[in-house]
Amino acid sequence: MNDPMAVSSERLSLVHVTPFPWESEHEVNSYLQCVTSELSRRGHRVLILAPSLSQREVRQSRRTLRSARGQGHLLLEGTDEGKPGLMAVGEVLDVAGRSARRPAPVPIDAARTIEQILTSVSLDFVHVHEPFAPSISSSALRHSRSLNIGAFHAPTEHVLSTQVARRFVETFFGRLDARLASFRATAELMSRYFPADYRVLTPGADEFKPRASRDGAGSPVQVLYIEQEERAAMRALLRALRHVQASAPWQITIASERGESSITPLRADLRERVSFIDPAAAAEQDLLASSDVIVCSSEGTAAAPELLLRALGSGLVPIASRLPVYEEVLGEGERGLLFEPGDTLTLASQLTRLIDDAQLRHRLCACGQEFIRTLSWERTTDEIESVYQEVAAQRHNATADPAVSRHLARRELIDVDLHMHTDHSHDCTTPVEVLLRTAREQGLGAIAVTDHNEISGALEARDKASAAGVKVIVAEEIKTANQGEVIGLFIEEKIPRGMTLSETVAEIKRQGGLVYVPHPFDRMHSVPDYEHLLTILDDIDAIEVYNPRVAIGAFNEEAVRFAAKYRIVAGAGSDSHVAQGLGSVRIRMRDFDGPEQFLASLREADIITRPTSLLYVQALKFIQTRATPPAAQRARRARQLRRAGRSERRKG
Repeated sequence: MNDPMAVSSERLSLVHVTPFPWESEHEVNSYLQCVTSELSRRGHRVLILAPSLSQREVRQSRRTLRSARGQGHLLLEGTDEGKPGLMAVGEVLDVAGRSARRPAPVPIDAARTIEQILTSVSLDFVHVHEPFAPSISSSALRHSRSLNIGAFHAPTEHVLSTQVARRFVETFFGRLDARLASFRATAELMSRYFPADYRVLTPGADEFKPRASRDGAGSPVQVLYIEQEERAAMRALLRALRHVQASAPWQITIASERGESSITPLRADLRERVSFIDPAAAAEQDLLASSDVIVCSSEGTAAAPELLLRALGSGLVPIASRLPVYEEVLGEGERGLLFEPGDTLTLASQLTRLIDDAQLRHRLCACGQEFIRTLSWERTTDEIESVYQEVAAQRHNATADPAVSRHLARRELIDVDLHMHTDHSHDCTTPVEVLLRTAREQGLGAIAVTDHNEISGALEARDKASAAGVKVIVAEEIKTANQGEVIGLFIEEKIPRGMTLSETVAEIKRQGGLVYVPHPFDRMHSVPDYEHLLTILDDIDAIEVYNPRVAIGAFNEEAVRFAAKYRIVAGAGSDSHVAQGLGSVRIRMRDFDGPEQFLASLREADIITRPTSLLYVQALKFIQTRATPPAAQRARRARQLRRAGRSERRKG
């Protein structure tokens, strides 16, 4: 493993992915702009992937991708100037009924663009924001071959409950190497639906800039409401305004795309106090700068805690519904006033208090200032870099001992099969002699005999290896208690089944063996899941990235991704249970002596696959084991041994 301190000064290549159209003023995009700008300023190479409302931007991004074909590093070249790059990976139509603020569906062409980018650029991290399915972020997580960070900002119970394919989403979330939550309430909510460790990393906020007081005689208190796509919230506010009984003058500005025409006509006296504005016609910063109080009356389906942070940074006093995330930002009411969601009378009472009581506004504003001074985007970026350092330190050292490499360079190339079984396994009837003869006929220079929970077949094969002209690695495929199977290479003693994964790995290491993880993501086999693999990451020496008996190719692809992201040495084997399958996949590598040379040689090896029929070899295995009576199996073994003996005598 790398030293974490060495990673701190490393210049990283990063992709940040947002599911929201880049042109929209969404909380996630605002967060992304601040963090990626600071990361770029620190020398990291950052590329942002986002959907777009602009067909022109999408076309330009695709032209850039085509021009960089075969030279993916060119996509990161523009990020050397201390600012993040941007790729518009798909167009989003801003039509009636769909707001540009919502996550965009993933068209096929956008998913293909994401895959091309993530597979053509050498990246350290893919940092996905709100990676719920279906979205640009979830698609990026699916295609990533890098270390993955998931950031969850303010998902609501409504959003999480709509993730109907829960197990599917959990599978992809399993690829996350770290999970960040912008608020403690977010972490608690996510843990209820998708249990895991979430590191709370509060967003930064712009430093408070004192403003000239507008509390002079006759100066109305300016109230602001910015709609967050929740009709019920604005209706609650408008109903509350009917009950505001303030002696001081006040006015309220409502920033809403729908405008006044979408609501019930206001009373004449309220129309003089309420003004509607299109959010596109005024920057949020200007709206905050000209206001004294902000109302966030969400009932939970569109909470905007980062808007509250920006409001505190601009010196506003918030009134917010009593949602956990709002309570967290407002310190249980120390930095603003709260009311129960939908309780319009209490909302009206709290508005009245703030309008009439300038001292209360000043006290709450001062508390907000003190809180904001503890937040900065530099601090947020420091913490994100710290996460990157911790996760990157989990990667294996990708270089071998130079002296060993120089020695191996003089050795001949041989073909090796690292996964096979003999009749010492409960589910195989291939005698050792037949296995060795077939290995030689297939041109294999070395094999690893990996019987299930047994080492006797491998020891027998090694005893007969010199006569057969094939090098044998003594190994065993051990089934753990409930965490899948693991192979120990270069061991001498049988390891009992049924221990935990960590106990099994420790026993392999005690014997001086290598830990080799077979078919790691094949749900049709007994496999350790992603979470368990991470617990033994330091001890994994190699991982099987190709197994021809894996029925679904995506499982092998997942193994390739896992090996690549952690820089683990890749291996492959036929997993043959019948002689006919031996050598269907092989590794071309330098000849070796012992585990150290083997691992160094495997690091530079090529994996060679040959067309084979999974149905054919599986049918042979079934016929030779389950469909054949024991007496017939014994007779077949005897015939195989006689043929092997005659073949040896003829060659002698």
